[in-house]
Amino acid sequence: MNAKRAIVLIVDEASENLIQMNSLLQDRYEVRLANSGRAALMVMEHVPRPDLVVLDAALPDIDGYRVCQQLKSSPDTADIPLIFLQAEPDEARALAAGAVDVIARPFAHEVLRARVDTHLQLRHARELLKQQRNLLEHVVEEVTAELSQMLDAMIWALASLAETREYETANHLRRVQHYVVALARRLQGNPRFAEELSDANIKSLYKAAPLHDIGKVSIPDAILLKPGALTPAEFSVMKMHTVYGRDAIVNVENHLGYTNTFLRYAREITYSHQEKYDGTGYPEGLKGDAIPLAARLMAVADVYDALISKRVYKPAFTHETAMEMVRQASGEHFDPDVVDAMLVAEEEFRDIAERYADNVQDLEHGIGPLLSLHV
Repeated sequence: MNAKRAIVLIVDEASENLIQMNSLLQDRYEVRLANSGRAALMVMEHVPRPDLVVLDAALPDIDGYRVCQQLKSSPDTADIPLIFLQAEPDEARALAAGAVDVIARPFAHEVLRARVDTHLQLRHARELLKQQRNLLEHVVEEVTAELSQMLDAMIWALASLAETREYETANHLRRVQHYVVALARRLQGNPRFAEELSDANIKSLYKAAPLHDIGKVSIPDAILLKPGALTPAEFSVMKMHTVYGRDAIVNVENHLGYTNTFLRYAREITYSHQEKYDGTGYPEGLKGDAIPLAARLMAVADVYDALISKRVYKPAFTHETAMEMVRQASGEHFDPDVVDAMLVAEEEFRDIAERYADNVQDLEHGIGPLLSLHV
């Protein structure tokens, strides 16, 4: 808006007052005149609308207060500043109605010009700030989206590094991501989990899930890729992947100097997804609700996917068999409520498995120890 040619609407019943104020302002502004409240509202229907309104509070048909209220009730005119002219100033009532200023009659010409100039400049400044804020929000959205994409790419790169060392497929990561979300969605209505499983937290779970086995990058190949059963000593080394994964996330938190929901879930999943509900898991032998919820969700997702996946050292179990095996481990290996959620989401699990199925080339290269139930 150019303040020098801003549109000012003057509303006054007396023609001589309209002529006087028009002569005061027409050298700086485009002036429009109305001699009643009804006429003022009709002017407001035209485009472009006035940038400022000067109106007598004591109009005969629709008084200034009602005009002001109607203008403020419409989103098209709510931000137009109004200056009241009053013979007996009632600033409290005028400001409550939505006016930005009150000028007592009779007034000096310089006062009217100065008030009009000031409020048009303020409106111009507000519009500039609004434009800058919108531009800043747009820039922030673009930068946030770019950073989110970069974060997703780094998460995927780290997670894929761990999986490819074990000759797993990238689709395994995609499947467990979606299994975890399917479980979380089913549990949102459960009072036991509702507070933790907000929509925002589920998004963080989705991002964190692929990192569950990043600690395996620190496990020697002789153990990680051993086709047969591990010795007790080898299994002790294998179990350390949970600690290595946890420590990697903790190092990130320490470097940043803070944590957030995503990093917390990543830390909990990497460290505790091999815990068992009955306390017989590792690395700490946590039991029941002492196991973080994120890890309890991942435990079900990871084991189900290991069961239905074909490897050179084992056949793929059917979906039905895998479901039954997980169900039988409810209360022992798995949180019963999470298992119940899986059974409710059974068809979604099947759909996810089919949508992100491994291809033949992936399966031909699959070697390594049997996952999940004992690794």
